[in-house]
Amino acid sequence: MNYGLDDQHVLIRETTRDFAENEIAPRAEEFDRTHAFPYDIIKGLAGLGFLGIPFPEEYGGAGGDTLGYALAVEELARIDSSVAITVAAHTSLGTSPIWLFGSEEQRSRWVPPLASGEMLGAFGLTEPDAGSDAGGTLTSAKLEDGHWVVNGTKCFITNAGTDISGVTTVTAVTGVREDGRKEISCILVPRGTPGFTQAAPYRKMCWHGSDTRELSFVDCRVPAENLLGEQGRGLSQFLRILDGGRIAVGAIGLGLAQGAYEMALQYSRERCQFRQPIGRFQSIAFKLADMATRIEAARLLLYKAARLKDAEKPFKKTAAMAKLMCSELAVWAADEAVQIHGGYGVMDEYPVSRFYRDAKILTIGEGTNEIQRLVISREIGAGVA
Repeated sequence: MNYGLDDQHVLIRETTRDFAENEIAPRAEEFDRTHAFPYDIIKGLAGLGFLGIPFPEEYGGAGGDTLGYALAVEELARIDSSVAITVAAHTSLGTSPIWLFGSEEQRSRWVPPLASGEMLGAFGLTEPDAGSDAGGTLTSAKLEDGHWVVNGTKCFITNAGTDISGVTTVTAVTGVREDGRKEISCILVPRGTPGFTQAAPYRKMCWHGSDTRELSFVDCRVPAENLLGEQGRGLSQFLRILDGGRIAVGAIGLGLAQGAYEMALQYSRERCQFRQPIGRFQSIAFKLADMATRIEAARLLLYKAARLKDAEKPFKKTAAMAKLMCSELAVWAADEAVQIHGGYGVMDEYPVSRFYRDAKILTIGEGTNEIQRLVISREIGAGVA
């Protein structure tokens, strides 16, 4: 079944799959073991245009759409989630804010090198005391002599500390509203700006091949024109960014689940107990049947969310549903795949152990699943008479 994909979408899926299987799969264990960032893999993806799929060709992108982007991320995650999250964070969080809210000057300066993969982009939102409550941001930015002076700390930020990182969109408090609430704005901070430092990479349970760090800003000065969009519109900007990013995180979950299922299916055909392949035992066969069924359903929901976004129709609810469903599917499918592998499933020589470690973060990042349920309940009018 091709899910109604046109020729361009099929080409993106097949090209990404070929690259992932031939270039990433042989080295995924190495990246996971050494925690090395896969620079040459990212360069290869950039050469294929996969770091700028949904952006126009005249700005260095591939001229694709959200569905094509989701297909590529899904195929990458089917092999390695570290590469998938690097591409997803760069596209949804690093480049999209500038494309959606930037001035023409900002677009012309930053989008071409980002969309072409010359540099990576990042989004500095989360703080030690502001996670799900992103409006609780403490990082501040004051306008002084034509410059924003940024002070504060961001945590769990992807892509900000690599050798090819270029710019981070930072949310900061820039004033106080008439109602007493914080005025939050988004500001572009190039890597290398004095006062902007990146800590050493985190020691993580998952995504060992991706770059995740804490960022610090101490009297970090950037030109006033680095303000992204209107002052005080930061909250609405990042909420819109997160809505779109949930499709990408859902695609990672879907791809991870697909990869775990395929490994479990293959193992069930090769592993013999009691003189027959374990896949012939109903307890194993039913696990695989459930995995195949739930993956199929999740794929339809995810693709629907992407198509709604591409059609410029309301997609907030469907994107939250897709992220919720696909991330929880990934955790469950990885768990079942490890169970089917038995003792070998917890040995790092089998990729399924990496998939198990990589799955859990998907229920936390891009808005926890508790937040997804809150978004969905509001969108369906729960509790409204």
